[in-house]
Amino acid sequence: MSRFAEVIIDIAYNKLDRPFTYKVPDRMQKTLQTGSLVLVPFGKGNVMRKGYVIALKDECGLPPDKVKEIAELPVGDSGYSEDPDGAAAIALAAWMKRQYGSTMAAALKTVLTSRKPGKPVKTREIELRLSREEAEEQLAVYVKKHQVARERLLRELMDVPRQPYSLVTGKLHIAAPVIRAMAQAGVIEVLEESSFRNPVSFDSAEADAKELSSAQKAIVDGVLADHDAGRSTVSLIHGITGSGKTEVYISIIRGICERGRKAIMLIPEIALTYQTLLRFYRYFGERVSVMNSSLSESEKADQWERARRGEIDVIIGPRSALFTPFKELGVIVIDEEHEGSYKNESMPKYHTRETAVELARMKNACVVLGSATPSLESYDRAIRGEYRLYRLSERLTGGTLPEVSIADLRQELRNGNRSIMSEQLQGLLEDRLNKGEQSILFLNRRGMAGFVSCRSCGSVIKCPHCEVSLSLHRNGKLVCHYCGYEQPDVKECPECGSPYISAMRAGTEQIEEHLKIRYPGARVLRLDADTTSKKGSYDKILSSFANREADILVGTQMIVKGHDFPGVTLVGILLADLSLYAGDYRAAERTFQLLTQAAGRAGRGEVPGSVVIQTYQPENYAVQYASRQDYEGFFEEEMRYRSLLMYPPAAHMLCVQIQSRDEDKAEGFAGRIRELFMRDDPEAFVIGPAKGSLSRIRDQYRYVVYVKNEKYDKLVRCKDRAEAFQAYLIKIGRDPQVLMQFDFDPVSPF
Repeated sequence: MSRFAEVIIDIAYNKLDRPFTYKVPDRMQKTLQTGSLVLVPFGKGNVMRKGYVIALKDECGLPPDKVKEIAELPVGDSGYSEDPDGAAAIALAAWMKRQYGSTMAAALKTVLTSRKPGKPVKTREIELRLSREEAEEQLAVYVKKHQVARERLLRELMDVPRQPYSLVTGKLHIAAPVIRAMAQAGVIEVLEESSFRNPVSFDSAEADAKELSSAQKAIVDGVLADHDAGRSTVSLIHGITGSGKTEVYISIIRGICERGRKAIMLIPEIALTYQTLLRFYRYFGERVSVMNSSLSESEKADQWERARRGEIDVIIGPRSALFTPFKELGVIVIDEEHEGSYKNESMPKYHTRETAVELARMKNACVVLGSATPSLESYDRAIRGEYRLYRLSERLTGGTLPEVSIADLRQELRNGNRSIMSEQLQGLLEDRLNKGEQSILFLNRRGMAGFVSCRSCGSVIKCPHCEVSLSLHRNGKLVCHYCGYEQPDVKECPECGSPYISAMRAGTEQIEEHLKIRYPGARVLRLDADTTSKKGSYDKILSSFANREADILVGTQMIVKGHDFPGVTLVGILLADLSLYAGDYRAAERTFQLLTQAAGRAGRGEVPGSVVIQTYQPENYAVQYASRQDYEGFFEEEMRYRSLLMYPPAAHMLCVQIQSRDEDKAEGFAGRIRELFMRDDPEAFVIGPAKGSLSRIRDQYRYVVYVKNEKYDKLVRCKDRAEAFQAYLIKIGRDPQVLMQFDFDPVSPF
């Protein structure tokens, strides 16, 4: 009986975003499954295209001569048809398409990337098949016949009965014909095994389970109780820096693995360090693996294959590791859950947190979120009861949080100090150098959009409509990246009249040079995108600093993500303003998180730590709350602003992104989308159209329209309406010739 497959063609084009029916050839009847990747003839020219099987059926309802046949499985991709959990992957991709807006092909490619099979590495060994007495008799024969090569190999095997094939042929110079002859004679046997590469390899003994505090144990017991009761819950661990969240994760994962299920441990790529991997490897050994950008495509495929075969229990990696093909998934842990890197910036623009919750629901698994500075979205859901909230308020070592002080750079300027470092920070740095203690200097270059501020009074030029800073563009205009408002650049501060007003710019390289001149005896390391471009350089710099091979570490946000340096007693945050006014409604939240995380690097050992926050806006609430490590206070005040302006999580926001090579078409279509939304709902909160934060990239002009609503479903309907409108125009021959994409609750301006 013939079977048919519904196939989504791997073309990211809305007009073709529907299933096409193909006949399953007899040779694939027993192997083809939902989730298989196939090659099919497509279009009038029968061009071979890749496609994804999303369903199999016995009838198609079409004339037999109208149904083409699947051609083949792509070379090397036969493993797709061996995936026992393909249907769940298809369901997750369909959810992502509905929830975030994209083609089904793009969603499938995102989810099914992990279904690509690995290629096993074949290893061969040579083993002696004779007893000691038999081997000595055979050796005498070889000596008598002057069979020197056979004699040499037999002598080696009599000492070590099993040896690698490559060693025998390489080091002993034994030719393959000699090995075959001895094997045929029954003297030896060539053993062959296939295995997949494991990128995690440490020489370490198994770790003893650490004694958990009562607060830590309560979290572990609570999550495992939810799992045992079959409740697919989401738990948020709000733990201060150094409170032992990683030990809680490990204990939860051990409990899940003891129950015969698997675990996904998600970590921002930037925090995926040797130190973190070593801690997990000591507990889980060869049953843990890693996924990150440093692996080759074939190495990644090997890890997917090991997961599919059940050879690993735990996978550690950034957001792409979420799609590891574990059938018996028990828990998904997301560390540093507030990180913006958990939002995918290409279509579909999914958020890892929300997608993990949906995947866990499908798999009847639990989700554990953890952070010292949770995202406002997660904390809001936790205090409203949607998530379980756990707190860890004490440092595991028994130490205290560092003493934090704020340096007013306006006063430094008035005192004649034009250096990048305040007098207070310079004094503390010299003190640490004299004592042989380590220091970290943090400069956040994220958000270098060129906001304009006054060095005398600290005021920043803001949009009068959106409560975000205006960004200085090369044409001399100050522009809002949300509503499109613009004005000419200013030469004098409108608040105090000072001429000391300009765009904020700085760099870690200049700071490194300044330190080497001012402190010639100090050993300085720099950690940023430039110094970590080569493979392995990131871990090398961090390990050097951890081994006390440097006195000062200068860097960007890379240095504040979960690292544990007991020797660091001073952290200097050079310009808090760089993230505070980044032209983004999340700027205060990001600043609070970065300052709190950076401060948490100090005083993790026996010696108490100090932190200096340098800023032109010392009275800003984000800076003040960060200096007190007061998350709850910051949350309450920030939520008041979010509620007033209907920003997430007080409401939801949809960003409709329009791109075209023709600026008039991009702007015109964006205007029609705004009109469409306003016509459907005259009371809708619609902003724009406005130019994107980068108004042109690769000759593509970019425009945005924002829609806000308290109900996420209403924004999904807006997305559906916009897609239907574009499809209608194409159908009647009036293709707007634009690319339209959607970003729900965006984490950065488009």
